[in-house]
Formats: sequence, structure tokens, C-alpha cells
Amino acid sequence: MIDRIEYQKYVSDNQPKSPMVRTLIAAFIVGGIICCIGEGIGDILKLIFKDMSEKDVATWESCIMIFLGSFFTALGLYDKLGHYAGGGSIIPITGFANSVTSPAMEYNREGVFFGICAKMFVIAGPIIVFGVTASFIVGFIGYFVV
Repeated sequence: MIDRIEYQKYVSDNQPKSPMVRTLIAAFIVGGIICCIGEGIGDILKLIFKDMSEKDVATWESCIMIFLGSFFTALGLYDKLGHYAGGGSIIPITGFANSVTSPAMEYNREGVFFGICAKMFVIAGPIIVFGVTASFIVGFIGYFVV
């Protein structure tokens, strides 16, 4: 029987090494490319629709990016990108679209209501609830403190 220190040394010597530098670089590059694509879409919208306000451009840009994230999730490409890029594919708005589309696709066999509608926000739902709750609390505190 080995003691605790020997076991910890054995585990640290034999565990797979994390490719942290490669993962960080991939996340930075992929996340940056996704954001550049979004900015490019915004610039194209400004060129095509010259009288469109900045707010409308931002709205359409977000809608297009959400569509693209959902579309590439449906094709099975976004999961491959996420495996390679990690957090770089999760943080942009396309990652949110992926987190809603993936469960909807997975549970579509259970029907529209009990499958897609009930399971669509399994991943994104708690994040939305937490975000709304946290923003309410911060706003409430800010209203009385400031």
C-alpha cells in the first residue's frame, strides 16, 4: 500500500498534460474571427442600407450571427469548432445560439412541446435566469445607492 504523497506524485506524473497554450491561442483566434465576421456583417449592412440606424444595424447583425450559429450547429460544424476552440466559440452570441439549438435538436423526437420547447433552454435557461436576476439586483442596489 502506498501512502498519500506517493500516490499524488504517481498521479501527477501519469496524468495527461493539458495543452493550455494551444487552447488559449485557439480560443483567442477563433473568438476573434467570429467577432470579426460579426463586424464584417455590420459593415456590409451599413453599406447596403445607408439610411439604417446604428441600433438597427446591431439588431440585424445579432440576428444574422444567431442564425449562423444555429445553422452551423444543425450542420454539426459548430460542435467541431467548439471542440477545437473551446471558450473562443462559446463567448460570442453564436455560442448562445449553439446552446439553444443543440438541445432542441437532441430532443426533437419527443415532440414539439415536450421535446423542443421544454428542453430548448436546458443549457441557456439558467444563464438567462441568473443574468436577469443579477441585473435586477445590481440595478436595485444602484438605484438606491447612487
